[in-house]
Amino acid sequence: MTHTTISVTGATPYDIHVGRGLLAGVRDHLAPTVKKVLIVHTPRLGAKASDLRDILVADGSLEVLIAEIPDAEDGKRIEVAAFCWQVMGQADFTRTDAVIGFGGGAVTDLAGFVAASWLRGVEIVQIPTTVLGMVDAAVGGKTGVNTAEGKNLVGAFWAPRSVICDLDVLDTLPRNEIVAGFAEVVKAGFIWFPEILDIVERDPEASVDPSTDEFRRCIELAIEMKARVVSEDFREAGLREVLNYGHTLGHAIEHAERYRWRHGAAISIGMMYVAELSRLAGRLSDEDVARHRRIFDLLGLPTTYRMDGWQHLLGVMQRDKKARAGMLRFIVLDAIGKPTVMQAPDESLLFAAYQEIAG
Repeated sequence: MTHTTISVTGATPYDIHVGRGLLAGVRDHLAPTVKKVLIVHTPRLGAKASDLRDILVADGSLEVLIAEIPDAEDGKRIEVAAFCWQVMGQADFTRTDAVIGFGGGAVTDLAGFVAASWLRGVEIVQIPTTVLGMVDAAVGGKTGVNTAEGKNLVGAFWAPRSVICDLDVLDTLPRNEIVAGFAEVVKAGFIWFPEILDIVERDPEASVDPSTDEFRRCIELAIEMKARVVSEDFREAGLREVLNYGHTLGHAIEHAERYRWRHGAAISIGMMYVAELSRLAGRLSDEDVARHRRIFDLLGLPTTYRMDGWQHLLGVMQRDKKARAGMLRFIVLDAIGKPTVMQAPDESLLFAAYQEIAG
């Protein structure tokens, strides 16, 4: 199957490569001046990280170190970043050296932050190994770590040199992990490319099977959306905010669950919530809200959260990085494919929408 290149333009351009068998050419994605590389990965990818190291050292031009970090959100802590900085410092990494993020979205977030902050910025090549990483976390240049107060409150915008989405790495992922990551793909369908929703409704099983043309089409559409938005608004000063559809409540749920939930599960509920909020505000039709629920049900993604969680979730949302001067902001829909910002909605409206998803 052919290799697809999707380009991010603007002040810091880079390419996102989608296909199979791409890891064999990873050396070509590093600058010729690079002499040392740090591969950041989780324990589950230890063997594959070693294989990647073997590819990189094959021509004898690189020194490659490996930093194994905790899995999922446990790895997105400042203490983990400090561990990586220590490895780089002891190996005398310079500004012409590089970091590779090899893993899911949490790994690429952390690796990007490590690269952005070491010597105020060294090269990063992102190699996402999950659906979530490929369509969202690794492809937009956002990096960061979590704190006790919330998710992604500390970080930097730091464009990768290249993003390599090798679909081969998805073949061994459990189906539930693919489905959870696919929530971000569905988000792209709701806010930008309704074709994704059509594919899911036509054949939900094929849409989450990495071996199918339907899956690849959905992945490439989601990446294309992200690339277009990031090209226009790298630092989230305007258009990029639409990518937060479902994320305000979703991130609050992740925080409430101490990051033990998969991101996709939390933002599925978050998208269901803002769909209901859009409907109650007179923006979105009953039919489009029902379509949200139908698609999440087809994929086996959650759409409800416990009723007694509201006050805690509201408090977390008020600290969300998207809030402005203490006022909550939500990305809502005027219709499928037409996102917009709702600023400082009345708290009674917010609670009414929450009651619609409370289970």
